[in-house]
Amino acid sequence: MHQQWKGTLLLNNGFAILAALLMSLSETAGFFEMLILGRLIIGVNGGIALSALPMYLGEISQKHIRGSLGQVTSIFICVGVFVGQILGLPEILGKESSWPLMFGLNAVPAVIQLAVLPFLPESPRYLLFEKNDVSQAKKAFQIFHGKDDVTKELEEVQAERKAQKHVHLVSVVELLRKQSMRWQVITVIVVMACYQLCGLNAIWFYTSSIFKESGISDNHIPYITLSTGAIEITAAIISGLTIERLGRRSLLIGGFSLMSLSFGLLTISLNLQDTVSWMPYVSVICILAVIASFCIGPGGIPFILTGEMFDQSSRSAAFMVGGTVLWISNFFVGLLFPLIQSNLGSFCFLLFAAICMLGSIYLYIVLPETKNKTFAQIYQSFVKINKISEQEIEQTPSMENEVMIPLDDVVKNISNQHSDNVECI
Repeated sequence: MHQQWKGTLLLNNGFAILAALLMSLSETAGFFEMLILGRLIIGVNGGIALSALPMYLGEISQKHIRGSLGQVTSIFICVGVFVGQILGLPEILGKESSWPLMFGLNAVPAVIQLAVLPFLPESPRYLLFEKNDVSQAKKAFQIFHGKDDVTKELEEVQAERKAQKHVHLVSVVELLRKQSMRWQVITVIVVMACYQLCGLNAIWFYTSSIFKESGISDNHIPYITLSTGAIEITAAIISGLTIERLGRRSLLIGGFSLMSLSFGLLTISLNLQDTVSWMPYVSVICILAVIASFCIGPGGIPFILTGEMFDQSSRSAAFMVGGTVLWISNFFVGLLFPLIQSNLGSFCFLLFAAICMLGSIYLYIVLPETKNKTFAQIYQSFVKINKISEQEIEQTPSMENEVMIPLDDVVKNISNQHSDNVECI
């Protein structure tokens, strides 16, 4: 039932290295097909990483820092974008002759992870659920949590293990049919669709032209564009520092709402640029506001929520559903945006503003706060909206039945039954 996320991440580096080799050597070999195949493989690498990494981080973290640790993924994505912008400067690798080397650098993070990740422990839950290795699980908890006494953590996972003893790993089809997970699935679909359809890609399309309208020369635009990467990193760090205080729900709703407002102001400023001399600078501020709003909430929290809203038996299937929606939405944005932009011009941002606002309204109505809650407590938050009666819960032989019992009572019961094991620990 428990997946080996560390092993998955290690194997996934093979895709990144293979893709880097194909893309960087395509010009030398004289086969442009190698470049296309490399792009396809690096896409597979990205899809696997965006599913396996959030789950690994969610399983190794303590519940009171689960959100902050989850935001590390978003922070380093922003760092990667910023590093790419720097390397793309004309003085570095931003020349036509340098693009093979630029593509080849994709292998560097993969090699670093291959060198470092083997020294980190596997998920303690994997070690207990699948390997039944209490000693290694204890060591893993001690390393990840930075303390010697991890008896409570071990007891909680043992309680979770007992609750899921007779639960099988849920397939995607079973998850979609599962009434007790219906609104969690809908929420993941909405959040992941909004993640791609919120208009951030449109912002990147317009950035250079808006900077040019502001009076910035073509030679200086690549350097000014670095400000967008710096804003991304700053906003993501702020989100990571405040997520456990403000909560996932507030940051996600607030991020989409601010994006909607910024898109509305950007539409106005773009249409007044020819008549008001200082309006291009307002457009620049609006662009930076959209980027910051995205990184504060929508940029990383959807992946954290996907890991938090589902029990262990359903989590893998949930990430498959979320990942599928994410990349299908990304495909349609790339396919349809040029057509939308050519027909609507700057008014296309009103469409993105509407999507962001509808996403905010949905999340305000449906999404409960998940910060500092156990997976059992988060499940209980959806019981009412999923219209699961107490009688149905008692009759269903799954983890949802078990988690309705207060966790403290379960842990106490498990501790009594496994006192010998605890003493050995």
